[in-house]
Amino acid sequence: MHHTLRPPSRWRLTARLAAAVSLAVAVTVTGLPDVETAEAAGPPVSAKLKPNSGKRCDVRNGLSPAKKTPADSGFPDDPTGMIHKDRALPKNYEFDLPGQAYDGLEAPTAAEQKKALSQVPGDPKKNVDAWKKIADASGKPADRAMEIYARFLAHKEGLDFKHWFDKRFIRNQINNHKGSGFEGQLVRDYKLIGPDWLCEVTVELFDKDGAKVGERRYDAYNRVKKEFNEFKSNAKLTPDQLAKDRVVARSLPDHTFRFTGAKKFTKGQAQHIADLERDVKAMRGGKSGQVRGNQRMYNPVPRTTPIRGYSDHQRWFAPGCQTGTRQLAAGANACGTRGPANERALSSGRTQEEARRFQRDANRLDPRGTLPRGGPGGVDFTTLELRYVGGLGKGKGKGMAYSMKADQMPDPDANPGFGGAVRMQLSSDALFTWLALTPDKFWVNLNPDQPNKVMDARFGRTDAGRVLLEADLEMKRDFSEAVNPDKHAGAKVYWDTAPRRDGMPCFPGVRMWIEPKPAQVREQDGGIYILDAPLKVSTQWLDVDYTVPGSTECKDLSDAEKKAIERSVAANVMPLVEERVNTDPDYADLRAVYTARVAAEYIRQQDAKKATDFRAIIDSDDVSAWPLRDPHQDWTREQVWNRYMDSIKKGIEWFELKYGGKVYNQGVGGVDFSKQPKRNIPEAQFVAQNRDLDTTTVNSRKSDDTSYRDLDTLYLGAGPADGGSDEDPGGDPGPRPTPTPSDTGRPSDPPSSPAPDPTGPGDDGATPPPGNRPDPDGGLADTGSDTPVGLLIGLAAVLAAVGGALTWWMRRRRTASGDR
Repeated sequence: MHHTLRPPSRWRLTARLAAAVSLAVAVTVTGLPDVETAEAAGPPVSAKLKPNSGKRCDVRNGLSPAKKTPADSGFPDDPTGMIHKDRALPKNYEFDLPGQAYDGLEAPTAAEQKKALSQVPGDPKKNVDAWKKIADASGKPADRAMEIYARFLAHKEGLDFKHWFDKRFIRNQINNHKGSGFEGQLVRDYKLIGPDWLCEVTVELFDKDGAKVGERRYDAYNRVKKEFNEFKSNAKLTPDQLAKDRVVARSLPDHTFRFTGAKKFTKGQAQHIADLERDVKAMRGGKSGQVRGNQRMYNPVPRTTPIRGYSDHQRWFAPGCQTGTRQLAAGANACGTRGPANERALSSGRTQEEARRFQRDANRLDPRGTLPRGGPGGVDFTTLELRYVGGLGKGKGKGMAYSMKADQMPDPDANPGFGGAVRMQLSSDALFTWLALTPDKFWVNLNPDQPNKVMDARFGRTDAGRVLLEADLEMKRDFSEAVNPDKHAGAKVYWDTAPRRDGMPCFPGVRMWIEPKPAQVREQDGGIYILDAPLKVSTQWLDVDYTVPGSTECKDLSDAEKKAIERSVAANVMPLVEERVNTDPDYADLRAVYTARVAAEYIRQQDAKKATDFRAIIDSDDVSAWPLRDPHQDWTREQVWNRYMDSIKKGIEWFELKYGGKVYNQGVGGVDFSKQPKRNIPEAQFVAQNRDLDTTTVNSRKSDDTSYRDLDTLYLGAGPADGGSDEDPGGDPGPRPTPTPSDTGRPSDPPSSPAPDPTGPGDDGATPPPGNRPDPDGGLADTGSDTPVGLLIGLAAVLAAVGGALTWWMRRRRTASGDR
């Protein structure tokens, strides 16, 4: 299958954003069929303020009524543009979400259904009201659960219980409470108090005969300034509301409009505001300033107290909750962590089509703009990586505090993110795999000279091992394309300058491996921040014995010529491959596994100082709790080896060089994360370069829509529940020998000891290639103190990379021009 190098990710993102903007503009005036039909039939639809509509904002939001409106009340204007952007750091606001505490409920049994319908038989609505009254009076979770079941049994859409609970019951609570919480925060922060300010004001729409055809509700209205205000906690405007705004603007020519968002306005949303300003300005003879925006970063924080037996926890990253089952147990699991990362991952949809259904459904039920940015599909889960771990200790084994970083989907309505649960499981399983196996197991190897040394058998039964070996094969394909002079200018430079034999340029017989560039980490706040973990692809000349019958090689190259080939490949070919390794979705699993390894090494170091809940797992050599999971449960290392050898025989990339019209067949390979350069990150640098990241990380465990300044970056976290639930995962694992941080080295000569046979079941031998033996110079990023965190003290672990022989290998075959 043809596999092409993609343009840099920043170019692809720009193109996608441009497409999103054009689509947004295209739908600006849609969504108001009643009004549009009335206008087409006769005079324009008219708009009138509904009499006695609204309530003073201060009174409505629990404040004492101010005698007069302050002079500095209201939102600021930006003199240079339509949207004022407040540069203050994100601020939290709270809202009640009690229903989330019942997320461990399973579908009701027949007996529970009978009981839930027993209060007022035959009348579902009155039955719900009866159970609500009972639950309000008793305060018992069991009664509240019956109310929830009664509501489910009264709904008419035919949804299964979990879908109804997440997408209807909880969504309705969020709509009711989150919008009000945001409104209250704005009223306090911008002093929307006094007699001038009314909240929840309605404008009614009438056709030419005076019949009401619709209405438009505004969150706030200033009676003196005659300014309508719309508050959107997700900074997303709806086409239906914007269409009605145009009708209101035409009927009430002395009124203006302002939109305030708790998140950064995307380019598409900013364009909506600009388009409305353009249209209203045209209606009013060119008068500017009719429509404005206000952007201020806020994080919504739901108030939910988990309840033992009713609230669900996830086993991800929880050492005391690990089992060998391939799926999490359903319902009210009391062992593990809770938090926004878990909730959004579980509700993301398992497929693209399911995610699209969730996205459409959520948008339909979100008139107040209370969805998180992008809605349920707003997270690009393929980019989800572990970026903070903390809260380690010796307790009940419920887990650690953690925060994940991800990109936003550029166009979630058309292409929402999905597969969050799979991604979380991969990161969690990788973390425990790096902890459970000793470092001598952390190698994989694709080398045509070493068919019996692919990878350790135990490591090969984990997804972490699978990811390493698949990344090795993927990089072979990319390198083959990167040396195609028809596609890349750098490749042509290589071929033009390469040593030649009989007029033909020699192939680059080099091995390549992935290794870290200087990583940045910071240890503080009882944990470690993984700030940046870039990767590079290194090269080194390597001769191999394997040849294909009929092929010819440049076997007589001098050392100087080999070094020249190394330098040319590094300068002209590898930047393209390195770009892909660091940014392309094909290597997203590799990057996620890598950051999990960084976190695992930190845990090892902390446990070596003082026992943690992870001690029973560290160096246990038992990975049965983290098997290959669906859809890769039948994956084997032998499959990859066979694909590798097949690519050598058939070729990965074909191209015709201009030096005599020859066609060459390519085969290459390699990866190595065995070294980690040191990079000390002092506190001053951490604060300067990562302003507010510490607060963002804390907030990510509370809010499902945490803003990191005004960047298009998402942080989602979770951790052991604080109070209320009193869960006990049970069991002290008991003492173990004090573990030590893993050591690593760099792949060098082929191993001489036996290794798993790719054609047979393999053994569980622990002899790694010599390149994975301790390297006294191998180190990791520092934490910010003068003492290195030792963090990955060698990452042999991490992608242990690919052990010794991970060679980059190429061959050539001379054929007649055009003969393929």
